[in-house]
Amino acid sequence: MALRTIQKLLNAHPSADGDGVKIQRVHGFDNPAFSPFLMIDELKSDDASDYVGGFPPHPHRGIETLTYMLKGHFEHKDHMGNVGELRDGGAQWMSAGKGVIHSEMPMMTDGKLHGFQIWINLPATKKMQLAQYHDFQPESITEVDTGNGALLRVISGDITIKGDTYHGPLQKTGVATTVADWQATPEAQLNMCTNPDHQMLLYVYQGHIDVDGVTAQQGQLALLDAGEGVIIRAQDKAGVLILGGEPINEPVVHYGPFVMNSIEEINQAILDYQAGTLTD
Repeated sequence: MALRTIQKLLNAHPSADGDGVKIQRVHGFDNPAFSPFLMIDELKSDDASDYVGGFPPHPHRGIETLTYMLKGHFEHKDHMGNVGELRDGGAQWMSAGKGVIHSEMPMMTDGKLHGFQIWINLPATKKMQLAQYHDFQPESITEVDTGNGALLRVISGDITIKGDTYHGPLQKTGVATTVADWQATPEAQLNMCTNPDHQMLLYVYQGHIDVDGVTAQQGQLALLDAGEGVIIRAQDKAGVLILGGEPINEPVVHYGPFVMNSIEEINQAILDYQAGTLTD
C-alpha cells in the first residue's frame, strides 16, 4: 500500500469575519491541492467579546459549509425557516446552492468556545441547485475507539480502519467528502485506508502529530500527497481534523460569500442579491 506523506504545511493566520468574530483561518481558494475544500476557520476563545457579534444575516452562493463544535453552541437560522442549535460535539451542514441567506450565532459552554467552519466547493453542475440544511447533534456522530484511549469521530463520508468501514451521518453532499475528528492520546497511532483518487488534508488544532517523520503542530494544515493509506502518530495529546475529498478540476472565482466559476457568475450573484432574487 502506498502511504501518503506531508507535502506542504500551511499556518493558520489570525483573521476576523462577521461582526468582528476573531478566528484562525487557512484558505486555499487558489490552491488546487486544497480542492474540494476552500477554507477552514477555527473559532476558539474563552472571552465572549471575541465573538459576541456573531455572523448576522448574510448570503452565500456556490458552496457548502460544515460547522463542527467541540465546545460551545452555534445557532443557525436561514431564509428557508431552518433553525438549528448545535450542542458540544455537534455539526451542521448547509449547501448554499443558488442562494441562501442565514445567520450564525456562537455561544459559550462553561465559559469556552471552540469550533470550526469548513467551506467546501460545489461543482458547476450543482452551484445553482436549491439550498439545503441539516444538523447532526453529538449523539448522531459515529465514534470509534482507535486504541490507547484515542477517539475518532466520523462526521461526513466513510473511514476504513483495519478492514472495518465507519460511516458518518452526513453522506449526501454536493461532492464526495470525508470529515473526521481524531482526539488522540500521547503515542496513539491511526492507520487509515484512503481513496487514492481523493485529496487529503490534516488540520492540527491541538498538540503535535507525525506523518512519515514530518511533524505538524497546532495551528498548521498539512497537505498530503496521493496514496492508498496514511499513518498518523500523536506525539502528545493531540487533536486533528481529517479532511478528504474528490477534487473539483474547475476554475474558482471567489468574492466574499460567493464562489463561482467565472467573474460573470460572481457579478450575477451580486446583482441577484441586490435585487432580492438570490434565493428565488
